[in-house]
Amino acid sequence: MAQSTATPVSARAPRLRDVVALLKPITWFPPIWAFMCGVVSSGEAWGPRLPFIMLGIMLTGPLVCGTSQAINDWFDRHVDAINQPDRPIPSGRIGGHWGLWIAIAGSALSLAVAMLAGPWVFGATSLALAAAWAYSAPPFRAKMSGLWGPGLVAISYEGLTWFTGASVMAGGLPPAPVLAVLLLYSLGAHGIMTLNDFKAVEGDRAMGIRSLPVVVGNDRAVRIACVTMAVPQIAVIALLLALGHIGGGMIVAGLLGGQLALMPRLIRNPVGQTPWYNATGTTLSVLGMLAAALGLGGVLPL
Repeated sequence: MAQSTATPVSARAPRLRDVVALLKPITWFPPIWAFMCGVVSSGEAWGPRLPFIMLGIMLTGPLVCGTSQAINDWFDRHVDAINQPDRPIPSGRIGGHWGLWIAIAGSALSLAVAMLAGPWVFGATSLALAAAWAYSAPPFRAKMSGLWGPGLVAISYEGLTWFTGASVMAGGLPPAPVLAVLLLYSLGAHGIMTLNDFKAVEGDRAMGIRSLPVVVGNDRAVRIACVTMAVPQIAVIALLLALGHIGGGMIVAGLLGGQLALMPRLIRNPVGQTPWYNATGTTLSVLGMLAAALGLGGVLPL
């Protein structure tokens, strides 16, 4: 069945509060956290790079993440008109093609700001924006896939933002251990993103979205997600210990142990327990990111 792409007819300029609602500030925290992990992992002094740190926070949060939310809401407006009609675009608070124009303007502004931070940051920002458009927009619309959709979000929210923070501090390409850890946490974030699919299985099935729970069922999907979250952290622990970052490795190991202890409850009821696990197990994983960054940056005593 063809999907309607109709938009509200009103084309008046939207109010600032409605634009802010479209950009969803609550979603900015994860990429800003990953960016700060990149800053810490560099081991560089903050003082001389403080203007670039502030620039990076603005870039990874309100600009790139906010723009990705606008992109997603524009291309999901026909779905939101059914499931979440109170959102700014389907409700008509942002009418006409304003949603698309905001997404385009946000992309252009993000690239312009990224140029101020150097070529590596500009490259990472370009990739993040390309992923945001590919995730939501046809013909790619990667969100329809349980493999590519969560993967693009994970690499954008975790890997590229961590890379941006480390690049801002290093003034160039981060060292290999930092690159390895940020890639491992990006892989683990794929499992975290998969957890978000359990709340919308029926809707995804009706809309033809091939999320992992839709394709393989809830029982197998939650087990795959748990393995995907845990295995990269094991690799991070091994890498930190091999590099002599004993304190960071032991902290990450302890936090992973907590996640493993919580996973059986999640596995028994992924639909009902995903919010609980996100508040507990996912929080432990995010704290592990910081511990790994502190280890790589030489902040921990061991």
